[in-house]
Amino acid sequence: MKKAPIKKEIVDRLISELGIKDFAKATIREVKQVAAKAEQASGVEFIKMEMGIPGLPAAQVGVDAQIKALQDGIAHSYPDIQGAPVLKKEASRFVKAFIGVDVAPEGCVPVSGSMQGTFASFLTCSQCDPRKDTVLFIDPGFPVQKMQLQVMGVKYETFDVYDYRGSKLGAKLESYLQKGNICAIVYSNPNNPSWICLNEDELKTIGTLATQYDAVVMEDLAYFAMDFRKDLSKPFCPPYQATVARYTDNYMLLISGSKAFSYAGERIGVTCISDKLFHRKYEALAQRYEGLPFGPVFSTRMLYALSSGTSHSAQYAMAAMLKAAADGTYDFRKEVGVYGERAHKLKEIFLRHGFTIVYDKDLDEPIADGFYFTIGYPGMTSGQLAHELMYYGVSAISLITTGSHQEGLRVCTSFIEDHQYALLDERMAIFEANRAQAS
Repeated sequence: MKKAPIKKEIVDRLISELGIKDFAKATIREVKQVAAKAEQASGVEFIKMEMGIPGLPAAQVGVDAQIKALQDGIAHSYPDIQGAPVLKKEASRFVKAFIGVDVAPEGCVPVSGSMQGTFASFLTCSQCDPRKDTVLFIDPGFPVQKMQLQVMGVKYETFDVYDYRGSKLGAKLESYLQKGNICAIVYSNPNNPSWICLNEDELKTIGTLATQYDAVVMEDLAYFAMDFRKDLSKPFCPPYQATVARYTDNYMLLISGSKAFSYAGERIGVTCISDKLFHRKYEALAQRYEGLPFGPVFSTRMLYALSSGTSHSAQYAMAAMLKAAADGTYDFRKEVGVYGERAHKLKEIFLRHGFTIVYDKDLDEPIADGFYFTIGYPGMTSGQLAHELMYYGVSAISLITTGSHQEGLRVCTSFIEDHQYALLDERMAIFEANRAQAS
């Protein structure tokens, strides 16, 4: 057998020292820590694919606007808990320009990244009706959202959408909703980690059932408009970003500055609540929060209690980026298109060396190339594959941690550098040869 680049003893010792019993269940941060320490101990460069951090410079239009806001003295004053009027206006316009639906500025509320947006949304939705105490995830999904529910003591259920695409989705979804305990339905579109994109028919099914069973849909648009198979870059022109908002009034859209604008460090996003949901009065919320309807509870109670508002200067950055995108003077889609190019090259290397793409189809269409994709290897479990690839200086997280029932790993394209394609090709050739010899 050919030698793997990193000694087995180094990786195994580090995993043991961190107290990781089952590498299939290692968190993103744990995998990152093992990779960083193994790289240091061995002197061998790691190809890091575990962390979903933007690998591009922040949008300059946002940086310039934030600097100007700071220079104008904005840092001395608390932001309005409802958000800066300029951001609310531009968020509403951006939604119209790229999603094609109308959300009033009052319902567009800035949050300290979509992470805070989901936390506040979970809090609000889980308190609307005492009979509805459970959140439903259409998985796979972002593991930290389940951790948020664990922190607040809210129950959740999940199902892996792998076998329930298209016409199969409705019956599966209804099997949970008909129990009467689901307060919210959560998914990301495009999906983290599989990069599947629910289509308009599937979203219509979700929206129709959400209305029928009175559940709120939380649509996580962290990877906004990154289905690179379609030209979603033209403001106020179809095709638009696919959305459940066309099919129900029970929706919240979570729009993040982190990936689309590479503005992750300033923790800025916008939660856009439908006009009807924003003004809807739930008896349980009204009793608990002085008669307030859904939207004001979200902002003046949940967000106020969490952080007393969102970074003032970052709101001006987000407003400028949304405005430039809707004006057509800043093509954010062109900027992030590099992720799709990287995915295409990486998939080719993995496939050539015997790997499979786990989530390989969107119904009968090949999966898009984007920020993430999924890989498996015949005869290997998620934990075995993640662990063994560490010996080859490749780090990725197990699909098990995302709620997937498939065996494989999530690969993130954001940190890949040009010289690493040849490096990956060389290492996966050794991996393939060693696997063949072992079997």
